[in-house]
This record gives sequence, C-alpha cells and structure tokens, in this order.
Amino acid sequence: MQRRLILVSNRGPVAYALDASGKLLAGRGDGGLVAALQGAVGHDDVTWIASAIGDHDRAAVREGLLPAGVRLLLHDPDAYDLYYNVVANPILWFVQNELWDPARPPQATARLETAWTNGYVAVNRAFADAVCEELERAPDAIVFFQDYHLYLAPRYVRERFPDALLVHFVHVPWVEPERWSVLPETIRAAVHDGLLANDLVGFQTERWLRRFEECVEEILGVDAASIRTRCAAHPISIDPAEYDRLARTPEVLERRRELLAGRPERLVLRVERADPSKDTVGGLRAFERYLERNRESYGRVGMLALLAPCRERIPEYAAYRSEIERTVSAVNDRFPGSVAVCMDGGFPGALAAYSGYDVLCATPVVDGLNLVAKEGPLLNERDGVLVLSETAGAAVELGADAIIVPPRDVDAQAEAIRRALEMPLPERQRRLQALRLQVRTHDLAHWSSSLMAELEEIAT
Repeated sequence: MQRRLILVSNRGPVAYALDASGKLLAGRGDGGLVAALQGAVGHDDVTWIASAIGDHDRAAVREGLLPAGVRLLLHDPDAYDLYYNVVANPILWFVQNELWDPARPPQATARLETAWTNGYVAVNRAFADAVCEELERAPDAIVFFQDYHLYLAPRYVRERFPDALLVHFVHVPWVEPERWSVLPETIRAAVHDGLLANDLVGFQTERWLRRFEECVEEILGVDAASIRTRCAAHPISIDPAEYDRLARTPEVLERRRELLAGRPERLVLRVERADPSKDTVGGLRAFERYLERNRESYGRVGMLALLAPCRERIPEYAAYRSEIERTVSAVNDRFPGSVAVCMDGGFPGALAAYSGYDVLCATPVVDGLNLVAKEGPLLNERDGVLVLSETAGAAVELGADAIIVPPRDVDAQAEAIRRALEMPLPERQRRLQALRLQVRTHDLAHWSSSLMAELEEIAT
C-alpha cells in the first residue's frame, strides 16, 4: 500500500498573479527546486505545504482558490521577511555556497539572533504545525522536507510525532565545519540537530554527505557512526519526458525562431540566476579572455546569458546584478555586440536556447548539483559541449563527458571555450550522447523512487 506523501518546501507548485482583467490566475511556481519536485511526485495522495509568497498568493488562499493537495501558509509578513531575507538567503545560502569565510563574516550578523528567533524559528514552527495537522489525519504518511529553509522543522515535528517517517533532502552543498564558524554556536547546533531528527537525510553527492558527518562530530560532538539518522547521496535529476514535451510547445518554438534569427555563427550559452554563487561575472570575463586570445572569432562567436533576477531585496544580490551589468558593458565596449544578456527570459526562453548552443557554460563557485548541466544536453541539437565547474555537484555524474574547469579561473574557462569550439565533431557527438544517456537513465523518477525505497527500508 502506498503511503500518503506530505511534501514541504518554502516555494510551492503554484504562484498567483493578476490577469489583464484583474482576476487571480494560477501559474507554475518559481524556482528550480519547484521545477524539479513537480515531476518527482509519483504519488496519487500528496499534500504539498509551502509558503504563500506574495500578496496574490495570500489572496488566493483567502479566496479558496488553491488546487487540491496544495496548502500555502499565511506567515506573518515581518517574520517571513526575517526568515527569508535575513537568515535563509544572505546567511545560510552564503555559508553553504562558500560565499562567506571565517575572516569575512556575514554583514547581517548583528541582526542574526533576532532574525533567527523571530523569523527562521517562527516560520519553521509554522511549517511544523501544518505538518502535524496533516499527520493527525494520516499518521503513517511520509513527510518530505526540502532544503535549507526548513532545517528546524523536522525536530519540531519529531517532538510531537516520535514515530513519524521524516526525510529531508538538502539541495545545496554542505561545507566543512570551520565554514559554519561564522555563525553563533547555538545556530550551528540547531541546524545540525534539526536535520538529525529525520529518519533519512539526502544529499546530492557523497562529498556533501561526508562533510555533514564531519560537522555532526565537530559541532554536536556526536559520533556520526552512532546516529539513528541514515544519510545517503542521491543526486536529483529532471523528467526527460516533460522536457521533451515542453520543448515542442508553441511558446518555446516561437522563442527558438527568434533565437535562430539573431544567433551568431557559434553560440556560447549561460543559463542561471543572477546569484553570486553562479559566478556570472567570472563567466563573462572568461568569454572576454577567449576573444582576446582568439581575435579571429570576434564577430563569429557570441555569448548569450539568460539570467533570472534573484532575491533583489537582499543588498548582496542587488549589488551583484549591478556588477553583472557593468561587466557586460565593459566586454561589449571592447568587443561590440559580442555578449547578449536577457534578464528574466523565463523557462521557455531557456528551453529554446538549449537547442541552439555550441558551448554551454555552467561554472558556479560551488553548487549542490546544477540542473542546467542536465537540461541543456538533453535538448541540444548542435552537438553542443558542456563546460562544467569541478565544484558543481553534477560534475560527479557528468564529469567524464564534460570539460571540467576550476571555479573562478578565468584563464582555464577561456581555454575550455576554445577547446569546446575546436573539438572534432565525432567527439562532440560522443560526449553529448553520453550525457543524454546519463540524464535519461538517472532521471527524476529514479531519484524519487530511490529515496522512497530507502525510507521504506528504514520503516520496516
């Protein structure tokens, strides 16, 4: 008998906006995590608990417009702002993506204790309360928590439902114990203790798993071999059939026609959020360096960067977007028209661009996985080559058939672009076919079923 599934994440599967007539209209939820999870839920009996993000989401809740199986929580706006814009993103995200170091602690540390208690703790308790309400109706359900927004909720649920089946998947990297030292000791301990309330904690790679175990030992003083929580590495993936379907929709086909009308002879593509962890600025500088060294390519090879605006209420993100814009201007001053940037090109634009690249660059500082590295090869029609950072979690799976580069190494990335563009066609074809096979074989259903099978094994 299949268990009921309670899926818990900050963002949900739907987001609301107003149409031209002022009527609330449901659309696909934002964010890569939501896109990944929507195809992972093979259950018929699912409740997805998430936050009502904006005014339109909150209005939809009050008017009873949510689809069956979706529950959006109406958090106190001030608490949610502290939770999301002070703790989760400029603190936890920066720590776990190695954007802070012990010598340069987070700028928001002075506000952190208050934001932690009144924001992160409060919102996590609200999520836990909602989960417990669902467990009262279905005590044997599986509760599936997602990511760094909800580290505390499992402990709050465990205190009230000691026998509940809890699993937490961490989509972001896990860092060494010393990198957590920028945070107060109580917060470090609470993060790790919260995760240990789960029956199973999933990570993208064995490397992140081992670091978590090191942190448990150093931060909590607990022997990792003795904990009841099982830790496992299960890299997330995508649903190939869904991407194949979406790539043939009229909107994507129209975007493809627009792209083909203006594309250079050879196209280098980046698709990412305007997030410091993605190192867009470094990628732009690497393309500039490539043109410096290969002047004959100017006018023939161009870069398209499709960038999604990201967390712009947070000062560090707003500043990084400005840095991107300055860098684009500087590169185009030297090599006019060589770089095109589209901010908020949206998911259809990304799907359209995937078909037409010759080189796809995914070169983050560090990344839990990087789904772009899986999406692009699946849909590419030009025998495109993947250039991938060695610190992206996807490098473990895809590294043999990508060109692997160090993060933030402009010279190495420029050389990788040259190598990719000059690679013989048979090798390009072989690499692309191997990447596609990996993605289609280890798809989203494989990820979901492997996690659930492991949890069921724990339960029996």
